[in-house]
Amino acid sequence: MGLTGTIPPQFGNLSFLVSLDLSYNNFQGELPPEFTRLLRLRAIDLSFNFLSGQTPQLLGDLEDLRMLSLENNSFSGFIPSSISKMKNLEFLNLKYNNLEGNIPIEIATLQRLKQLQRLGLSSNMLSGELPRSISECAQLQVLLLFQNNIVGTIPREVGNLLLLQYLDLGQNRLEGTIPDEIGHLHNLKELRMEQNALTGSIPLIIFNISSLEVLSMWNNQLEGPLPKKVGNLTMLNILDLANNTLTGVIPDEVGNLQELVGLTLYLNNFSGSIPIGISNISTLRAISLTNNHISGKLPSTIGKGLPNVEGIYLFENNINGVLPCSISNLSKLAVLELGGNVQFLSL
Repeated sequence: MGLTGTIPPQFGNLSFLVSLDLSYNNFQGELPPEFTRLLRLRAIDLSFNFLSGQTPQLLGDLEDLRMLSLENNSFSGFIPSSISKMKNLEFLNLKYNNLEGNIPIEIATLQRLKQLQRLGLSSNMLSGELPRSISECAQLQVLLLFQNNIVGTIPREVGNLLLLQYLDLGQNRLEGTIPDEIGHLHNLKELRMEQNALTGSIPLIIFNISSLEVLSMWNNQLEGPLPKKVGNLTMLNILDLANNTLTGVIPDEVGNLQELVGLTLYLNNFSGSIPIGISNISTLRAISLTNNHISGKLPSTIGKGLPNVEGIYLFENNINGVLPCSISNLSKLAVLELGGNVQFLSL
């Protein structure tokens, strides 16, 4: 059940309070302005409640604050520019609210937050362009902006965030090409840019980020081949480039991705045969190459090196030949889609 009701204004009398955690309860209503009396506060966590109203400008008076999390509430209005006064802030999490406003106007002053390491603004209604001044947050390790209405191009200055490990720009309205400078983020573990309107090819330099575990760019307008350098991403768990206009053959080097769990390339224009190396990635759980122009036979070894595969999706291609006997060894296989391959013969 958790605690209910509103947060009492008497909290403002707790003048020696250093940390306040009321997360995962059922508090509702607005934040009492008395909060701003708690000048010793270093951490506030009010996430996962039903709080509403605008985020008070006076929060900026809490200049010693290191952590502020208001995730998963119903806060509305603009992100208060006074947050930039929190010069010691390391963690700012405002995800899953109803915040709005033009990003350059409301949070361009984040460049003053020299200590900021994590910034979560996902799942709001933020608009405008991603401010170039974000590059001034040199300590930033996590930047989460997915599911907003951010427009324009990806600023090249993002490539200056050399400590960045997680970058999520998915489900916005970004357009233009992916800047080469993203390839300078050598500590990056997750790069998500899905469901935008990005064009051009994937910069080759991105395939030098050997620390990448997730590369997700599905549902854009990307074109060109998948380069052989994809084989450099040996830590990759998820490769999702579905629903673009990528062409050429799927390189054999995909077989180097021995940590891969999901290979999702459906709704592209890939041609050629399925690389034999794919059938030796023992960690794979799902292979989705549906709606391409894949031809040739299924690798005869497909049932020998995929002990964990649960789904194989090859619908609507040009695969021919017969179903290899080895496929009967796939003990975890739950879904096998081979329809729409008119030249394919059953076993």
